[in-house]
Amino acid sequence: MLEITTNHYLVVSLILFTIGIAGVMVRRNMIVVLMSIELILNAVNLNLIAFSYQLADLTGQIFAIFTIAVAAGEAAVGLGILLAFFRLRQTARLDSAMELEG
Repeated sequence: MLEITTNHYLVVSLILFTIGIAGVMVRRNMIVVLMSIELILNAVNLNLIAFSYQLADLTGQIFAIFTIAVAAGEAAVGLGILLAFFRLRQTARLDSAMELEG
């Protein structure tokens, strides 16, 4: 029987973090970039919880809860900005956001 260790969680977290970084760097759609940032934050949460469990300390889990709250706020503000930008430009592409003209 395979026992799941902290290393397994770290590998999954690395994969999530890599996918998130690739999504932020490669994609040009604001929605995909916001989802990639959420993936990065979830990878950090997975690390916090894995090390918290390994060290038998609840501090990492408490930080993970705060990070989830910050991620929820980031999603709400990010979607609000995206909605305002879409109403202004009729697109969600980041290339259009670089132009400062009205």
